[in-house]
Amino acid sequence: MFQRFRAEYAPLRDAVPAGSTWRHERLVGVEGYLDFASEFAGATFGGGLYRVHDHTSGSQALTLIAEAFSEYATRVGPFGYDWLGRQFAVDSGRTVDGQPQVLLLEPGTGEALEIPLPFAAFHDEELVEYADAALATEFFDSWSAVNSDSVPLRRDQCVGYRVPLFLGGQDMIENLEVSDLEVYWSICGQLRRGALSLPPGTAINDVTKR
Repeated sequence: MFQRFRAEYAPLRDAVPAGSTWRHERLVGVEGYLDFASEFAGATFGGGLYRVHDHTSGSQALTLIAEAFSEYATRVGPFGYDWLGRQFAVDSGRTVDGQPQVLLLEPGTGEALEIPLPFAAFHDEELVEYADAALATEFFDSWSAVNSDSVPLRRDQCVGYRVPLFLGGQDMIENLEVSDLEVYWSICGQLRRGALSLPPGTAINDVTKR
């Protein structure tokens, strides 16, 4: 298990200190999770392209998700995050053969996307065969080519949208900036909750970043 992930990503592992295993109750029973976390907890790959949660970042991520995506607060266990600050989690509300499926929570789009794979297959299949779809690797390469001084990203950083896509922001490099991960999620969460409270069809004509 995880041979394909290890072969693909271990050479990309950044020199950052290992962390302690994130042992949330929604994760410890997931097939393969504890073995994976014992090797990769706190790891960063490819300059921040993909990061695995340790106890500290996992606990923080759960709090951020609860604030921004409260409808998922009682069913997810975040295990990793990518350069755009998107959180990957197991979702106990969706199971196949007793195993929770993966959920991708995107602060910049305000969406939660269902990935029909369990934890192990996500790492050995999705992240290996469909890395660009899962982690936006081509977008990361384009962004990092003109922002090489910002790479590698610290574990408390992400590359966030200046104007979130759900408020009309453009999905382009010019709309990206390095942000504190917690601050970015907090702001996007507040904006998402505000947008959800608007009547359907309400047009948002202007967003000003202060």
